Amino acid sequence: MPRWPTSFTPVPPTVRGTDMTELPTETVPEPIDLDAHRARRDDASQTPDDDAGKTVTLSAGEVERMDTAYEVALDDETDTAPGAGKVLVPVDTTAATPVAVAVGERLPIIPVHLRPENLPATARRALARAGHVAAFHAVRSPWYGCKLAWFAGRGLSRVVRNQLRWWWVPNSFALEQKAADGNELKEWEKIHRELKRTRLWRGFVLAAQNLGLMVSAPIALNAAPTAAVAAAGAGLVAAAAHYGRPAGQTLVGTAVVAPRFRKLNSDIVLRAYYAAGLGKPDKADQEIRFGSQMSRDARDTGSQVLVDLPYGKGWSDVQGAREKIASGLDVHVNQVFLSPDKTSSRRHMLFVADRDPLAVPVGRTDMLDCKPRSIWRPAKFGKDERDAPVSLLLMWISLLVGAQPRKGKTFAARLVALHAALDPYVKLIVVDGKNSPDWLKFKLVAHRIVFGTHPSPNDPDPIANLMAILDEVLAHIDRVNTQLATLPVSVCPEGKLTEELARDARYPDLRVLVMVMEEFQVYFETEDQEVNKQIAAKLSRIQAVGPSAGVVIVSSSQKPSGVGAGDVGRLFNRYRDNHAVRFALKCGNRIVSEAVLGGDAYAEGFDAASLPVGDEYRGVGYLYGASDATPTVRTYLADHSDAEKILTAARAHRERLGLLTGMAAGEDIERATRDVLADVLAVMGADTAAHWDTIAGRLAQQMPEQYDGTTPEAISAQARALNVPSVNVKRDGATRKGAKADDIRAAIARRDT
Repeated sequence: MPRWPTSFTPVPPTVRGTDMTELPTETVPEPIDLDAHRARRDDASQTPDDDAGKTVTLSAGEVERMDTAYEVALDDETDTAPGAGKVLVPVDTTAATPVAVAVGERLPIIPVHLRPENLPATARRALARAGHVAAFHAVRSPWYGCKLAWFAGRGLSRVVRNQLRWWWVPNSFALEQKAADGNELKEWEKIHRELKRTRLWRGFVLAAQNLGLMVSAPIALNAAPTAAVAAAGAGLVAAAAHYGRPAGQTLVGTAVVAPRFRKLNSDIVLRAYYAAGLGKPDKADQEIRFGSQMSRDARDTGSQVLVDLPYGKGWSDVQGAREKIASGLDVHVNQVFLSPDKTSSRRHMLFVADRDPLAVPVGRTDMLDCKPRSIWRPAKFGKDERDAPVSLLLMWISLLVGAQPRKGKTFAARLVALHAALDPYVKLIVVDGKNSPDWLKFKLVAHRIVFGTHPSPNDPDPIANLMAILDEVLAHIDRVNTQLATLPVSVCPEGKLTEELARDARYPDLRVLVMVMEEFQVYFETEDQEVNKQIAAKLSRIQAVGPSAGVVIVSSSQKPSGVGAGDVGRLFNRYRDNHAVRFALKCGNRIVSEAVLGGDAYAEGFDAASLPVGDEYRGVGYLYGASDATPTVRTYLADHSDAEKILTAARAHRERLGLLTGMAAGEDIERATRDVLADVLAVMGADTAAHWDTIAGRLAQQMPEQYDGTTPEAISAQARALNVPSVNVKRDGATRKGAKADDIRAAIARRDT
């Protein structure tokens, strides 16, 4: 059975595993035959395995990183059970399957950590480590002085004791006693005479030594320079302290603890997979094989290897056996990560972290530098399970954040909103459904902000304000699309918003708009069912047409399913499901996880209900849809005080550029005199043309505060007065008078010029 060794043994740097691509060609192990490898393993007690003793050459950077590392095998060296691994086996010993190696692979001339782009970070790490060690020992220096004096006294007494023992001749009593016990009087007398002569001679030597010290020491103290005397005294004290140091003790403590992790080899991985029921070692067609060398990952945080399952086994089988694999490896399930491989359904990457990476905080956000950011650049969101940075590009997407209460949902959504706030050219709208202090400081920069669903000191009429805000967003989308359609190809080459246009003072309407909806489900469950329908319809329409006009939606919810009924429930599900990117933190059950991540994510093995529980795991979740991979992300931290600092700086950036707008600039939410052309175009949606009675009905339903009771004739008259022709429109098999969307856009363009 596997067990931990009773002590940890440092391993020379030359046995440290590296990535295959970093090995010189001449040091790559030659491929070996599977049957021969298995035979050598089974006969290990009779035949030594030469492969276990092979070493690989490491770069200077890898040797430097190895200085304080330890490798500890899972299995004891005396374990001779079939399949048992040996201690301290290099991770880059040949696997069961030969692996192709690129010929001529070269090591970098300049180590990665010494390259210009990495040198500042390397220097910071070195200085931080040196500073910590210096401060650690400086605080303990008085205690070190006491220990030094004690050890030096022990050393001096040990020297005196050893000299006395040398003078008296060690074992002399035993020699005399042996002769006396044998009644050998002559032998005893001979030994006694020799002892007397030896002691006399050694006594003269010690007397001369002490006399010489008594004479020379005062002369040296008076004649030698003070610095030389001090140096000699310090050296003597240090030598005496070293000589008198108790066994196993050191004068100074350890400021940095060396990392210790379990060492994996092919036999241990095979044992784990067979124990998990993913194969059978005694059947040739059911064996587990390897598709790569076992190596350390690029960031030196764990071991990884490509695993090929037997034919007939696939990704779903290994994903369901993750906990059993962890048990077979004798590590925590949080240390085991599986990634599907695109080349085969039965192949995947097994990564085993040295320690639980999800419990390691990634620290505070770099936005605390309070420098401006760009919405067109990725936001630094956190780090994945391999400690790689995870960024999120917000343009052209909508983000859904879901989790149980107090799992980091608001912090994750607020982190994204802070990035948007630091871009002074972004109009930020915050709708806080739970009316909490978490979003209160966004009043400093928010173009529009709503708190809760019921009147409160923060917001006297939140529902009416939300309705007006949604209308404003829809009008903004229409203005952006209308203006983009009029721009020449040289200015707008792809017919959509660009970073240059969004920052051009000549186009003040072409601004990116970020709308954050905290606990958005509460606005689908107000006390007025008619209001629920209107909000649901407008949010769905904004989400459908907003991204192309530069509208970014960030929605968070602790109840992502079972909201509303009928049309409201249908629109809620459509709004929820149309988010392009999802971030799921710890969820209560699989149903909630599926509602946040989607059914496809669960089929791929991502279940947010299985995320670990505990305070150290707050802010940990799956980021789905942002890229081909689905990393387990630990988000950066920005608490309430951090957010206030960042938002204060964001307001200063906007004031300096004259870009503070809306409520942050002191404007009240109010609906301006209705814009008939913009409203008609908004309710037409994607239709290229519509009948007047259809337009009137949609206006009355979607904008009742402005068009309640309107008639087709009234809308037609108002539109014709604004130079929109009334034409025959054939829709749904009927030809009646109506308007074309292109005519309305042309009328808006003529009016605005």
